[in-house]
Amino acid sequence: MGKRFYVYILASKPKGAIYVGVTSDLVRRIWQHKEGQADSFTHRYWIKRLVYFEEHATAEYAIEREKRLKRWRRAWKEELIESVNPEWRNLHDRIARP
Repeated sequence: MGKRFYVYILASKPKGAIYVGVTSDLVRRIWQHKEGQADSFTHRYWIKRLVYFEEHATAEYAIEREKRLKRWRRAWKEELIESVNPEWRNLHDRIARP
């Protein structure tokens, strides 16, 4: 299986501040956000809860999807999150390596 790419959404809390990002190593990237080593926006607003992610086969498609999601209205992003995670739970356990 080839390299995979991820688009993800983090939140500070349910219905709180959100951040949309893209990465090829979701576990490492979420760890960086949790440790305050990532984007200053996420650090400043304590955005550390993984509430949504999707996997893509190519970097190009993942980057394009991230750009599209960033242009979406807030309500649309909330609907996307709630379509798979209605309680805005932290999905970190679903991606954590043993």
